[in-house]
Amino acid sequence: MRPRARAAAARPGQSDLRQATGLYLAALGVVFGDIGTSPLYALRECFHGPHAVAPSHANVLGVLSLIFWALMIVITVKYLAYVMRADNRGEGGILAMMALAMQGSTDKGWRLAVVTTLGLFGAALLYGDGMITPAISVLSAMEGLQVAAPALGPLVQPITIAILIGLFLVQHRGTAGVGAIFGPVTLIWFVVLGVMGVLWIVQAPAVLGAANPMHGVQFFIDNQGRGFLVLGAVFLVVTGGEALYADMGHFGVRPIRRTWFVIVLPALLAQYFGQGALLMLRPEAAENPFYHMVPAWGLYPMVVLAAMATIIASQAVISGAFSLTRQAIMLGFAPRTRVAHTSAREIGQIYVPFVNWMLMLATIGLVIGFGSSSNLAAAYGIAVTMTMVITTLLAYVVARRRWSWSLVAGGSVTLLLLVPDAAFFAANVTKITQGGWFPLVVGGLVFLVLTTWKRGRVLLGERIRQSIVPLDDFTARMASEGVVRVPGTSVFMTSNPEGTPPALLNLARHNHVVHEHVVLLSVRTEEQPFVAPTDRVKVAELGNGFVRMTARYGFMEDPDIPALLAAHPLPGYEPATTTFFLGRETVLAGGGMVRWRVHLFAFLARNAQRATAFFDLPPDRVMEIGSEVEI
Repeated sequence: MRPRARAAAARPGQSDLRQATGLYLAALGVVFGDIGTSPLYALRECFHGPHAVAPSHANVLGVLSLIFWALMIVITVKYLAYVMRADNRGEGGILAMMALAMQGSTDKGWRLAVVTTLGLFGAALLYGDGMITPAISVLSAMEGLQVAAPALGPLVQPITIAILIGLFLVQHRGTAGVGAIFGPVTLIWFVVLGVMGVLWIVQAPAVLGAANPMHGVQFFIDNQGRGFLVLGAVFLVVTGGEALYADMGHFGVRPIRRTWFVIVLPALLAQYFGQGALLMLRPEAAENPFYHMVPAWGLYPMVVLAAMATIIASQAVISGAFSLTRQAIMLGFAPRTRVAHTSAREIGQIYVPFVNWMLMLATIGLVIGFGSSSNLAAAYGIAVTMTMVITTLLAYVVARRRWSWSLVAGGSVTLLLLVPDAAFFAANVTKITQGGWFPLVVGGLVFLVLTTWKRGRVLLGERIRQSIVPLDDFTARMASEGVVRVPGTSVFMTSNPEGTPPALLNLARHNHVVHEHVVLLSVRTEEQPFVAPTDRVKVAELGNGFVRMTARYGFMEDPDIPALLAAHPLPGYEPATTTFFLGRETVLAGGGMVRWRVHLFAFLARNAQRATAFFDLPPDRVMEIGSEVEI
């Protein structure tokens, strides 16, 4: 879900090594920023959090074993080897997977409803993640000041808030300039993580034995219930896993996989094992093992580098929320809102003002309300674990429907992957009362908005279709009622690809005029990210000066109607004289939904972005014709 430049100009298979290197660096900076900052707080929470265990030799080996196998199973096997096969024409992410699972399905019953519900709820939960990730990442980086100089402790929150405000204030400028340093800075970050880890591993090489899974088994035997709860902290090491799939379309599968195996995985393992070696030698360092690994002379530079790394991770999550919102709008699950493009060349770089300010307020509120990254860690994880469970379930649907896997094959893989997912989820359930309720509440509210908008649009469409008049009947009525044909062209935007648009009926009924050339234009959003230009438009001549045009767009594309008409000129079309007609419905409660949901839908409709701006229509050539509709 994190938008970046689509790598159309460079793929690793090309001969230009410089382009390939740039692509790999860009993937490193964007895809792995979130998971790469987890060492700041993940292991600490295992030995210093609310359900911490003592940093004994056996416990350190046990926790490291759990971390090692979590990275191997969840990231390497589940996401890189399995989930990333769910390629929706080059795009990934939970909404893309939901659309892929729905493609070609003739089932309109409970199965389709389950797939849609899972996809929407998983997407809604990511907004809560988008609020917590910047707060916990930047706050954990700034807490290094407390290690360097305890007297600076009171400044941690103010500095964190200042960084976050600055981060959100520059979003409207786009990430093109900052993005140029994402990869190199993140590369330096991972190199430092790896070097730090190795320097401590050589002092306690016995820590490498944690790769043996029996240490994890023994950890549960020794600690029982408390050991199981520690899984909630262990899960923090894989919280950036969804980014690998979400960014698949922007960088390609190969750069992500290779970058993971060559740079990210070795650096993370070295760092976590190095922290484990530190705890074996100095158990008292459990309060902040990451910064206690750093020599005194390097603390302040490390705080600066960590701050840069967490800003990059936060930027990726924020951009992901923008991309997710855009996909939801195009798929018809969210009301139109202003989406600004911040780059003329890079289609993925967008800015959604409403989402930006909501994220900023929520993130600052979390920093103030929770006070420390340790407290925030209690709220972090529950939403991400639920999203990962949903991803596994949707992948099963894709495997069965799209890959034609047998019930045994698909079911076996799904069950194997659900075991760690379910274990992490169960361990994180205890966090609900400690702050985990926050992302669940956010996700629930977003899910309510998404489903209310979709249901309201379906009911509204049904009511409008019930009043649709066949075009032949309308043209016959024009002749009998003396409707005058005037020179010029009119374009009627309609969601119904057949019949007469209500706006056209009302215009003829009240003004008794219709233009000589009439275009009935419907815009459809397909359940795929992009539509080939050759498949963009379908035109049908209806006679008597009427033309029906259907335009198809992918959910990663923005409709531009003037550009569409210019590329597919019709008889009589002149950009300077054509008038666009839009219907604007006032929603009334009529029993289709409970009254409070109707009022919510009406509120969303009133505050949605005007169709004029959404379709990039010239404002001075648009007329809106209103009507009242009960749903």
